[in-house]
This record gives sequence, structure tokens and C-alpha cells, in this order.
Amino acid sequence: MNMKSIRHLAKTLKVESGHLSKAELIRQIQIAEGNFDCYGSAISGACDQVDCVWRDDCLSESRPAAEETL
Repeated sequence: MNMKSIRHLAKTLKVESGHLSKAELIRQIQIAEGNFDCYGSAISGACDQVDCVWRDDCLSESRPAAEETL
């Protein structure tokens, strides 16, 4: 979803978009919708929120698992 669409959704939910980044704004939208504010926090593509509208976009920004140190 592009930023224009995200800002429009935020406005309908009465979420101030201000100068928030895409990830920050989506997290605020998630909170306003009563969901977990977890956008962009998936590690190595692991996410159990299968019904989330942001899932595909979020997983594309997924973080790799941290390498273990010996």
C-alpha cells in the first residue's frame, strides 16, 4: 500500500499522520483498529497474524534472525 492510501486510512481512523514513517504510521493504525502494533517486527518471515491486512508488506520488511555468538 502506498503512503497516500495509508494516510487516507489513518485519517478515517482519526490517527494523526504528521511526519511519521510508513512503519510508525501503520503501527498507529494497528493500535486504532485494536490490533497488535507489530508492523515490521517479524523476524525471518515468522508471523502468526495470518489475517493481518499488512502481512505481505510487513514480511517483505522482515528482519533476519540475529546470528548467535559462541
